[in-house]
Amino acid sequence: MEKKELLYEGKAKKVFATDDPELLIVSYKDDATAFNGKKKGTIAGKGVINNRMSNRLMDKLEQSGIPTHYVRELSDRETLVKKVQIVPLEVIVRNVSAGSFAKRYGVEEGVVFDRPTLEFSYKNDALDDPLICLPHIYALGLASEKEMDTIKAYSYGINRFLKDFWASCGVTLVDFKIEFGRLPDGKIVLADEISPDTCRLWDSATGKKLDKDRFRRDLGGVEEAYAEIMGRLEAADRG
Repeated sequence: MEKKELLYEGKAKKVFATDDPELLIVSYKDDATAFNGKKKGTIAGKGVINNRMSNRLMDKLEQSGIPTHYVRELSDRETLVKKVQIVPLEVIVRNVSAGSFAKRYGVEEGVVFDRPTLEFSYKNDALDDPLICLPHIYALGLASEKEMDTIKAYSYGINRFLKDFWASCGVTLVDFKIEFGRLPDGKIVLADEISPDTCRLWDSATGKKLDKDRFRRDLGGVEEAYAEIMGRLEAADRG
């Protein structure tokens, strides 16, 4: 597969065209940002870990019945994906209070919910990705009611799968952010990535944070945490 011109460069990834108009190459960077780009830095090796972890988890989700944009891993940092039109929403699923939820509602971090929460934010950097409700999604024409029903169903299914998988690794899935895209035929699929950048992952026994919060909060040991969570995934794959 021939890599052609750079189409897009975001905070954590570059996207390249290929000789197939329906396929793209995603290249993961070590750049790290937080608070909508207000904090910037580098996490050595992050791109490799995020690429490999996301690919393995998307492959598992495909096998469980969740369609994704993943095609195949090309190298440590590059992956071939289906070209999609991204639905301009960040979908956040929460199992435990943390981060902006705890701050917004004055809830102590670590409170386990009776059921997962689902929220949406409008992908718009200029507006700081505001929370958005379903009627406003429809009013802005961001997605149809049928598409949102699919996105909600997939999101809860992804949560059930990932929660069980990470529990088997001794890790609590606190919350995560995902994005969806439309294939040319309109089919909704999981896109973007699933990684320590987009998930809060705590050691189930100690509560140690094994995710990007170590960067956000200047907790130190960022590279070590990313390596540890990847090691746990690989150990689970080895059985």
